[in-house]
This record gives sequence, C-alpha cells and structure tokens, in this order.
Amino acid sequence: MLNFNFNLSNFIKKIFLRYLIIIVVCMSFTVCALSGCATSKTSFVNPEGMSLEKRLKTPEGYGRDKTSDFGKFIRQYPMKKDGASVLLHNGKKKNNQDAHIAVFDMNLGEQNLQQCADSIIRLYAEFLYNSNQRDKIGFHFVNGFYADYDNWRKGKRIAINGNNVSWISSKGYDDSNETFEKYLEVVFTYASTISLKEESKPVLLENAEIGDCFLHAGSPGHVVMIVDICINDKGKKAYLLAQGYMPAQEFHLLKNPAHKSDPWYYEDEIVYPLKTPEYTFKKGSLRHPNYLE
Repeated sequence: MLNFNFNLSNFIKKIFLRYLIIIVVCMSFTVCALSGCATSKTSFVNPEGMSLEKRLKTPEGYGRDKTSDFGKFIRQYPMKKDGASVLLHNGKKKNNQDAHIAVFDMNLGEQNLQQCADSIIRLYAEFLYNSNQRDKIGFHFVNGFYADYDNWRKGKRIAINGNNVSWISSKGYDDSNETFEKYLEVVFTYASTISLKEESKPVLLENAEIGDCFLHAGSPGHVVMIVDICINDKGKKAYLLAQGYMPAQEFHLLKNPAHKSDPWYYEDEIVYPLKTPEYTFKKGSLRHPNYLE
C-alpha cells in the first residue's frame, strides 16, 4: 500500500510538470504575439536592398503611395549595409543602437553640426543641387537672415558681427561639390528647428507627403521626417520616419516603439502625444517645409 502511494505521487508530479510546460509555452506565444515579435525584422527588411525603397518592404496588403520627385529622391537614397550602427560625427557609435532599423548613407562631416534639423535641410538641399534647381537652395538662420546658395556660389561669403549678418564679396564663381558642402556647414551652424518651423506650415496627416516633418521647435527641439508612405486598398496609410539627432549623427530610419519589428507607423496608430523611440511630439507638430515652393 505504501509503495502504491509513492508511485501515484510520482505519476501526479509528472502530469503536473507536463501541464506546467504546456502552459509556459502557450504564454510565451501569447506574449510574443501581443508584443509584435511574431513578425521578424527580416519580414520588413531586405538585407540586400541598398536604397530605402529596396531595403524596406511594405506591410502585407499595402503598396507605396504615389509621390513627388522629392519623394522619389528619398526612396532612392542609398543606405548603409544592413545591420549598420549609427555613428556620431567623431566616428564613435551612438549610445542608443536600439532606435533604428536602417542607416542612410549620407555625408555627415567631422564637426558637431549636422544634427536633427540640419539633416532635413541637407536632404532638401541635396535634392535641389542634384536636380539642377540650385537657384532655389536657400535657408534662413534663426535670426531671420536668408542664406541662399546662389550668392554663395557666386563667390560671396557671410560676414557675422554680433547680431549683424551680411554678404561680402570674397571669391569667384564656384559651384563645385566642395563649395556646396562648405555652404551647408555655415547653414547648419546658424539654422535650427526654430528656423525650420518658420520655413514650414501646418499640415494634416491625411495630406502629408514624403518630406513633411513632426517638429518641436526649441533649444533644444527635435524633428523627424516622413521618408516613405504606403497605402492599402481601403485608403489607409502607413509611414516611415527618420531622424538625425544630437550630437551630430548619421540620419537613420526609426523603429516604431509600438511594435519594434515593424517600423511602419500606421495611420490609426498616430495619436498624440506621438511616441517615437527617442522623442514624443504633441498635437499640431506635423508640418510641411516650403523649401521646394
């Protein structure tokens, strides 16, 4: 009788352990599904793709929305190899490497200049430069001074004496890429999210385009850009966001903290305050820069 009770006890223990294992496994699958890890990174990332549109796939049932020439320029922008770290201007790795899913292969420079607003400025300037619309390149400093590239390439330079800013003749005509980069360094020094706000206007999400930005102007402020848009057959859209930051660092495609394996920000998810991996934006922060107008 004692031996029977001992065996029965062991039998019950084995049954209990088996059920416990089944419960733990089921709970793991449930948590994974709720957190979004059931969709792996590789389902949205094509490691072989070397442009934004080739690297990032659209969600199932979505296709890339029609866009402007500037939108096409952003979609075709070259990317660093899959898995690349975000580097600072000094070549060191950014502390937080968990905010991005891809890195743009964009010139950064060695100075601590190209931060968040400056990355946006560079994209618009590069587009106009490469599409032979160089006479349209121009950005305001925070104090309101308009620094246009046309004057710069004609040999004029910007003289700053306290709060007084003016053009002075310096060199002959030069439209080289080196001259263009020197011009951008000066713009980056004196422009910011504050001037970017003054050079943009509010836009509703349903009217947003590639190149529009979620912007908080300030010192410091922050800005992230919509770099791609896709749409499904019901007219619902999803967006990819990218940012530079401070200290100056490489422009990078952001994850969506709501589901880190899926970087798309779905229309119905965009509510305020809008949380991105490293900044939260208030209602009314979506703006349309006027650099192409």
